[in-house]
Amino acid sequence: MTVSGGVQTGRWLGQRRQSTAEAIGMTEKLLAVGTRKGLFIGRERGGTWAFDESPYFNAQAVYSVAIDTRGARPRLLAGGDSAHWGPSVFHSDDLGRTWTEPAQPAVKFPKDTGASLERVWQLHPAAAEPDVVYAGTEPAALYRSEDRGESFELVRPLWEHPTRSKWVPGGGGEGLHTVLTDKRDPRAVTVAVSTAGVFRTADGGASWEPSNSGVSAVFLPDPNPEFGQCVHKVARDAADPDRLYLQNHWGVYTSDDAGTHWTDIGEGLPSTFGFATAAHPHRGGTAYVFPINADADRVPAGHRCRVFRTADAGKSWEPLTAGLPQEDHYGTVLRDAMCTDDADPAGVYFGNRNGEVYASADDGDSWRQLASHLPDVLCVRAAVVA
Repeated sequence: MTVSGGVQTGRWLGQRRQSTAEAIGMTEKLLAVGTRKGLFIGRERGGTWAFDESPYFNAQAVYSVAIDTRGARPRLLAGGDSAHWGPSVFHSDDLGRTWTEPAQPAVKFPKDTGASLERVWQLHPAAAEPDVVYAGTEPAALYRSEDRGESFELVRPLWEHPTRSKWVPGGGGEGLHTVLTDKRDPRAVTVAVSTAGVFRTADGGASWEPSNSGVSAVFLPDPNPEFGQCVHKVARDAADPDRLYLQNHWGVYTSDDAGTHWTDIGEGLPSTFGFATAAHPHRGGTAYVFPINADADRVPAGHRCRVFRTADAGKSWEPLTAGLPQEDHYGTVLRDAMCTDDADPAGVYFGNRNGEVYASADDGDSWRQLASHLPDVLCVRAAVVA
């Protein structure tokens, strides 16, 4: 791995202007980058970044990462996928320096389902239950853990949903790739499946309803079905938990009623096709997307590396380019390869299929490259951990 400026892994990167807290060493950020061939971990203190010397889970595809900061000690979770041993969920209680794999598979399909686990697409610490972690998988299923991700149980009502027989895999497989929980109500959970769309439960998973009204499925004979949309990612607003942002297979949407109805907010973007979306951790009405040219031309819109930000819940968009490559660019950002941390100002991060990782420490106003020449970046997660 190399980092910006040709510096090798493990050495410190260039400094940015420090806040008072950073200058006296009070904060530490952790950035977990899951790639096609391992997990790379960066650590920032005092405004400088260093990456660990070697990737964890060497040669494994890491499709999902979570940084669980709810307890007294942060826990990292990683969904690795070994070509030889198959998929597994690992956890670390020392900020990623050592990892534990449970003796029995953490996520496993019961025999009566007739299914086998292909990969873990999502790991999500629940917002209102301290020890609960959800996992989204391929084939599309939701799992729940009550021991911080060491063991999981299948949420059967979603697996047995009457529409399931009509779900169709997307280009990347039939994956449950988004899980959102509500800090106000642990029974409220929203998930998204490619290509079944958004589903919600209000009773802790006992029943589920499609939640796609207003979201288009341009590839179907009926472009406005109850389910079957190819939703790529959903994020929740920081100030209004009932406001959601959705990046679709063509179309960017918002909902102000927790997903009951969706409104198109794509006007002002160079393309409404894309995979990633992320919400600002503190500022209401603020979200980020990375537009892609088209489903048949999956490169950055206009061949330009640009993150677009809305600060008014989608009424307008502005391109964020300071510090990003200005020449023709072909690095596609996948659905979980963009995130924000919980700092203030917020850190915003993305990685691409060129193996580049970029970060902003000022809400997206300016960027710098943290890494290059990595394997394909599949997911990124970041948090303040000290």
